[in-house]
Amino acid sequence: QVQLVESGGGLVQAGGSLRLSCAVSGGFFSNYIVAWFRQAPEKEREFVAAIRWDGRNTNYADSVKGRFTISRESAKKTVYLSMANLKPEDTAVYSCAAKGDFTWVRTQYILPDSYGSWGQGIQVTVSS
Repeated sequence: QVQLVESGGGLVQAGGSLRLSCAVSGGFFSNYIVAWFRQAPEKEREFVAAIRWDGRNTNYADSVKGRFTISRESAKKTVYLSMANLKPEDTAVYSCAAKGDFTWVRTQYILPDSYGSWGQGIQVTVSS
C-alpha cells in the first residue's frame, strides 16, 4: 500500500562511504517494518538490514554488521542506510521494502516474500 523511492546510489572506491535514502509516502507508518535488500549480478537477493519505524529495533546481516547503519527520520518520512568501509563485494542493486507488522521476528523480516511494498532499486558500485 505504501510507496517507496530509493536515492543516493552511485560509484564509490573501496573503503569509502555512501548513504542511501528510502522515501515513504501514501501509506501508514504505525507498526511498519522497513528493510533493505540487495542483489548482486548472478546472485540471489539477500537481506541487509531492517528497522521498526519507531526506531526501537534494528537488525543487520552478518556481512554488513559494524559497517552499515539503518536509521529513520520521521519528519521526512525517510529511512536511511549509511554504509561505511565499503567493499567490492557490496556492489549490488539495493532496494527498500516495507510491511505492516506488529511483531519483530528475524526469521520473518529477513524474507523478501513477506514484504508487500518495494522501491525501484538503485545501483551501488564499489571499485577497488
